[in-house]
Amino acid sequence: MNRCKQKLTMILCGLCLLAGLPASAARTLQRGPDKQHVAADKLTAEAAQLVKEGTKEALERAISKFAAAVPLYHAANDKAEEADALNSIGTLYSNLGEPQQALAYFAQALPLYAAVGDRGGEAVELNNMGSVYVNLGELQKALDAFGQALPRLRAVQDGRGEAITLNNMGGLYFQLGDSQKALSYFAQALPLHHAAGDQGGEAVTLTNMGDIAFSAEHKQQALDYYTRALPLYRAVGDRRSEAVALNQIGQVYADLDNLQKAVEYYQQALPLSRAVGDRGGEALILGNVGAAFLAIGEQQEALETYQQILPLYQAIGDRSSEARTLLNIAFNERGTNQPEAALRDAEAALAILESLRTQIASRELRSSYFASVHEYYEFYIELLMQLHGQKPAAGYAGRALQASERARARSLLEALAEAGADIRQGVDATLLARERALQQSLNEAARKQISIRSGPHAEEEAAAIAKQLDALTGEYQQVEAQIRQTSPRYAALTQPQPLSLPEVQGLLDDETMLLEYALCREHSYLWVVTSGSIKSYELAKSADIEAAAREFYAVLTDAHKWTGSASGNAAERGLRPASTAPAATAATGSGVPGAATRLAQLVLAPVAAQLGQKRLIVVADGALQFIPFAALPLPAAQTSGPPTYRPLITEHEIVSLPSASTLGVLRAEVAGRKPAAKTLAVLADPVFMRSDTRLAAVKNVDVRANNDAAQAQRGLALNVAKAATDTGRAGLQIPRLPGTRKEAEQLLTLVPAAEQMHVFDFAANRAAVTSADLGAYRYVHFATHGFLDSQHPELSGLLLSMYDGQGLPQDGFLRAHEVYNLKLAADLVTLSACQTGLGKEIKGEGLVGLTRGFMYAGAPRVLVSLWSVSDEGTAELMTRFYRGILQDGQRPAAALQAAQVAMLKEQKFAAPFYWAAFTLQGEWR
Repeated sequence: MNRCKQKLTMILCGLCLLAGLPASAARTLQRGPDKQHVAADKLTAEAAQLVKEGTKEALERAISKFAAAVPLYHAANDKAEEADALNSIGTLYSNLGEPQQALAYFAQALPLYAAVGDRGGEAVELNNMGSVYVNLGELQKALDAFGQALPRLRAVQDGRGEAITLNNMGGLYFQLGDSQKALSYFAQALPLHHAAGDQGGEAVTLTNMGDIAFSAEHKQQALDYYTRALPLYRAVGDRRSEAVALNQIGQVYADLDNLQKAVEYYQQALPLSRAVGDRGGEALILGNVGAAFLAIGEQQEALETYQQILPLYQAIGDRSSEARTLLNIAFNERGTNQPEAALRDAEAALAILESLRTQIASRELRSSYFASVHEYYEFYIELLMQLHGQKPAAGYAGRALQASERARARSLLEALAEAGADIRQGVDATLLARERALQQSLNEAARKQISIRSGPHAEEEAAAIAKQLDALTGEYQQVEAQIRQTSPRYAALTQPQPLSLPEVQGLLDDETMLLEYALCREHSYLWVVTSGSIKSYELAKSADIEAAAREFYAVLTDAHKWTGSASGNAAERGLRPASTAPAATAATGSGVPGAATRLAQLVLAPVAAQLGQKRLIVVADGALQFIPFAALPLPAAQTSGPPTYRPLITEHEIVSLPSASTLGVLRAEVAGRKPAAKTLAVLADPVFMRSDTRLAAVKNVDVRANNDAAQAQRGLALNVAKAATDTGRAGLQIPRLPGTRKEAEQLLTLVPAAEQMHVFDFAANRAAVTSADLGAYRYVHFATHGFLDSQHPELSGLLLSMYDGQGLPQDGFLRAHEVYNLKLAADLVTLSACQTGLGKEIKGEGLVGLTRGFMYAGAPRVLVSLWSVSDEGTAELMTRFYRGILQDGQRPAAALQAAQVAMLKEQKFAAPFYWAAFTLQGEWR
């Protein structure tokens, strides 16, 4: 069975609603037996009996009973009972697949609970509204509702309600593509359900944990979770959820290629869903039946099954499942030789996804959601390229390029458009204060985690601080989302759209060529675009290209291979210990040609004859994002005989972009911007360690009084070392980087004193970076250590001075989330440190890290590194690079090419380890 298409049949299950509150009985005893109450209570009791029957007809009759009770409670001015009845009606409508009706009743109940001061009742409605919002695809509203429900439930010590809301939040994060955060919520919910004796809730959480295990290919673990849940559903008589569990068990067996057993479970599940009127569950099971038809090659039967499902999802307003069903229909139409029909349905599916994505205000959640549906775009691209093969002159290649643009870096595109809008203007000051407080809490938690990890500690302590950091990160992202939601300026923004082929071509001149890659499961694609033409090529499948890219990257970054001589080149800005291995023949690039040639043949050979000497703009994908194309060999240069190495940089300027559309937004943002008043700001040679000789000169330092802070700084050192090298060795220190000072001093000789700012030693600190002074410079240069946090990319950053002028420890981390708040007018920011071009890889978004932060802060181009670089080699490269810009008047792209070629020609620095790590991201003009 096609694993990709099988996954498309999966949906999130197990969102729980909270029913009427236990307080109802107590209220009955407290009030008098007036006629309205007696009649209303009789109706609600009859309704409750009908609910226990569980059939669709019984539930519809129960709704009528509750609805008749509502005006009676209202006439008696009993807001609490009226709210309970309204909540019950909403719950039943939700179970019957009528989400809009459910939402309307929950919205009526909420203010009634608030009016009587019933915080538990408010929590019930907020949880239930969140559940409905999830089913409607309004995920940001769902997250807001759950976030408001949780503290209310904790305030009234409702463990069961808290568990249900935690479960729902986990389910939401799973749908948004953040499985790790989802699991953390499920793990909190499970013991609460168990303690409350809530077998149904426990079963739902087990089912959701099974879904995560299944999505991670842990099939036996998923089966265990589902089979544990099944008897719990039966014990509480929840036939609707029993059908869900049976369906999920069937999915696991289908994935294990045991289709006969899978169908047996689907056949048990289908009548249960139909009996309780669960149209969503019925559609889900039918979808899996369709997948089973597909697995045995019965595409027409699969197509007909999916076509039955579509109106079910449309009727209940489940737009996410509607999109998935449309894609399944398109897949089967393609398989039955109906490509035009497939194209129509695929485009309809993407239109729904785009609509759902833009409703999510959180940038991070929008990215993770985008990653979770990236396969839709891959299918669309493959379909367009198939049609291009059939009709080469029909413009399908250009449409496929635009589809590729739609599939990448969308949150970056929107963030860049947002950057110039000052979206915090007009936002509630309390919300902005909360944002600042959370930033401080994040930094403090990160420091605490580092301190704990730096010495002996219990696993429980480390787990607790990790949990706190996850929670703070989520809360911070939520506040950021609220700022966007309430910002008048953000509301007025027009969402930037990916560029079409003519618009992409309009960004290029006659000397520039765009190479855009899309790595897909079966085939990969390359579009070669100039100002007047487009050509496309089918490449190898993504697995082959990514394997070759990883091999090449491993050779390039092997510091032990290229360092080890007595020349001092071993000192790196990534805190990697100097190698004791014998020196390699770095001057000839030993070890590079084989790996480089293998990758070049896969990604460059088809277009080699067209390259000429044009400037190359590279939009990479997957593992290619980690590769400096400058170091790839020219395919035409390889002849028979011993391998030779003539890298691409010898003939081409090379610039990287996360998407071509990004360039359009960058240009729009700086168009008409007044140039910065001064030329060059340099930050270099901070003070990292207590052992630094510069601290020896500071008098009257009370070391004992600062022992705790000093210990924290040692913890910072260990954490940075681990982040940069992942060696995990004890005792690593943060070495001073003498090359950075030499580098900075050489750069400063290139500009008049009145045109420069330099901060060294203790002054190279956070205050210097966050001051407004930095915004006055055209070129901003950081020469220091970098650190990478791949788990929380917002905590990656640069290492600044960790001691002040009095010898007191201070926070020396400039984190990515703080970079977004800088205000720069720089034409270029250079991060002359380790791994500053890396980040967390998110499918469809690319590498999320420092580069984005500095672009958001106002820099249209950023020079960053792809690995832990040599201190001496980097100083040499930067000196040549800035000389080209400041003395020779070269554009940054041309200056980088000249500097790299010059180092390639010198035996000492010829290995690409020394010169190829730095790539220019952004504007090339």
